[in-house]
Amino acid sequence: MEKTQPYFALVIAPTRELAMQIKDQFDALGSIIGVKVAPIVGGMDMVSQQIHLAKNPHIIVATPGRLLDHLQNTKGFSLRKTKYLVMDEADRMLDDADFAREMDKILAAIPRETRRTFLFSATISSKVETLQRASLKDPVLVSTVDKSSAKLRTVRKLVQSFMFVPLKLKNEWLVALLSQPQHRSQTGIIFSRTHQDVTKLTYMLRALGIQAIPLHGGLSQSQRLSSLNRFKQRMSNILVATDVAARGLDIPSVDLVLNYDLPDTDATYVHRVGRTARAGKSGKAISLVTQLDIEVWMRIEHALGKKIDKDDSLSKADVAVFSETVDEAMAQAKKQIMEETRKKTEGRNRKRGKVGFRKGDDRDRDEG
Repeated sequence: MEKTQPYFALVIAPTRELAMQIKDQFDALGSIIGVKVAPIVGGMDMVSQQIHLAKNPHIIVATPGRLLDHLQNTKGFSLRKTKYLVMDEADRMLDDADFAREMDKILAAIPRETRRTFLFSATISSKVETLQRASLKDPVLVSTVDKSSAKLRTVRKLVQSFMFVPLKLKNEWLVALLSQPQHRSQTGIIFSRTHQDVTKLTYMLRALGIQAIPLHGGLSQSQRLSSLNRFKQRMSNILVATDVAARGLDIPSVDLVLNYDLPDTDATYVHRVGRTARAGKSGKAISLVTQLDIEVWMRIEHALGKKIDKDDSLSKADVAVFSETVDEAMAQAKKQIMEETRKKTEGRNRKRGKVGFRKGDDRDRDEG
């Protein structure tokens, strides 16, 4: 590999966690032939990344925002000689308006005539197809599913169901569900819409004795990687996450995916539930559907081309017994969040007084 030119290949992923996972695979498979890989993702020191790029790695694995930062601000860094461009989760980066703008600039920095481009996605969209026509020469589509069938597919060993729950009792239903004997020892990912809700749910579950850890875009990069590694090593059996964990992450032995909040898009639903039932294993996905979610849920069923079974394993009486303890746990969670917010505010104020406040320069937008 000594004679291979620097920046020979560029791999782009929408989230930091996925980019680091890809980088680890390159390290494992390429070490025997001396492949040098540079991870260029947000939340990490820009200067150390510039030093890494100056060592002329063969492969760059990046998130779009931070890569564009280096293209615009790192002296001497260029992708003009890059021969291979790989976009993982391509539909996400092309459907999202912010990612699309950044990708346009990145694509313009790599000569079209001399590069080979590979797009990977579990859910292909019209925008991906547009990019095939607009940016690729003689594009070839390789599909593992019959395009004449339903647009979105899930694997056969995934058992999907939903519970129709009152919005105001959503937390009680969640705890009752996790307390069922068949779920107590299982590993699971709970998806929620915002990082504030992820934090509240995590602290509430901990107050109830459930080992939960959070993963969302509001955490530092070291915190995010720590949460992911703790879950992979089964030091905690519940991961509460935003859609930053929905795509691409290969986490062994996830038994259950639980949609506390329904996703904004049908494709995101497929990616979420795809965190379980992987590599031929079986898995279960349960969605909590409130009276406000009926239209969204019907749209998801339509996109899948089938009706999903209702789970009636819990009764109102089963859930009611958790009402008081859940209220107490949520009160503890809110108190803990308020205390942490107060400490962070005091810390920021001290920092402003000593060295001035600088707005973060992380441009990654990796959370839907």
